[in-house]
Amino acid sequence: MAQNQEATVVFGVVNETSETESRVALTPDIVTRLKRSAVSCIIESGAGIAAEYTDEDYEKAGAKVADRATVLAEADALGFVDRPSAEIVASLKPGQWVIGMLGSFTDADYITALEQAGLVGIGIEKLPRKLSSAQSMDEMTSQNSVMGYKAAIAAADAYGSFLPMMTTAAGTIRPAKALVLGAGIAGLQAIGTLRRLGAVVTAYDVRPASQGEVESLGAKFLDLGLDFSKGQGEGGYARALTAEEQAQQQAAVDEKAAGFDIIITTAKVPGRKPPVLLTAAGVNGLHRGAVVVDCAASELGGNVEGSAVGEQVTEGGVKLIGAPYLASGVATTASNLLSRNVADILVHFIRDGKLSQDLSEELDNALVVAGRAEAPAEKTE
Repeated sequence: MAQNQEATVVFGVVNETSETESRVALTPDIVTRLKRSAVSCIIESGAGIAAEYTDEDYEKAGAKVADRATVLAEADALGFVDRPSAEIVASLKPGQWVIGMLGSFTDADYITALEQAGLVGIGIEKLPRKLSSAQSMDEMTSQNSVMGYKAAIAAADAYGSFLPMMTTAAGTIRPAKALVLGAGIAGLQAIGTLRRLGAVVTAYDVRPASQGEVESLGAKFLDLGLDFSKGQGEGGYARALTAEEQAQQQAAVDEKAAGFDIIITTAKVPGRKPPVLLTAAGVNGLHRGAVVVDCAASELGGNVEGSAVGEQVTEGGVKLIGAPYLASGVATTASNLLSRNVADILVHFIRDGKLSQDLSEELDNALVVAGRAEAPAEKTE
């Protein structure tokens, strides 16, 4: 970032804390970093408390702490953990920028609403992950890494025995056998954490390149006897399987799953319905006390047939945890990473001291999902 300059862009963040959300889109250290790029910050009072950041922390870093109405009125751009609600969108002025996971893949009506409000929408879900200049902006990578770690911790907490092998005077306890389905960012972090906790870990992913990554962490790669050699999709994600391939995969996973104590599923397709990796038959084949953590559970479905957000116990005694909010459970670290992602996106669009979308780069064209207006007009007293 550049040296300290007089601030000309105001970046705002509101309090998004809820029963399922403890993260904040701005941390005090990022306030300090943004000063060097001519950005001043304004944050709603109490926004960082759930992530262990007080209003005093932000004020010491140089941010202005205010009520929500003031934040929305004064900010040129606003950053979100999720996306602005309809109420917030209605409160914003034409020309203001909103940065967040805006759901542009699946919610065209929402993007249209941003357009009609005259707002500039920056959809982080559209980030070209393979673009080197975008690595520090990649919210999915940072938050999925936290999610994978927390998924392993949640599984260990729910499992009724030790994860590592343990020899005691009363006998030897065998190590837990864990299966991770989906070896992307979240899956690899889950593998590493489970291994550190002492479990015997096996993993599977349709992408051919994932086998080496899994084995490099000391886990076994699950051989389903299937060849999805073109499993790598665009942008670093796994491609969607055909209906026939998915049926073959489900049947093979169901058969293999019965030998595991813990199963963690992490296969998300951004903005779309996640693939079902473990069917109801597979869940029913697990032993009593087995734990399944479905990180992809949402209103669109999950990787596990029958999973829903929250915890449930099947008639067969299997603990099924639908957990899309795991990153929020590590709010301090997750907020540190997320705020860096959002800030770097903001700074990318600051040119000559102002917000600008000349759309001269591949990254610009990908991220701008609503609005083609230039920055808000300079404020007048």
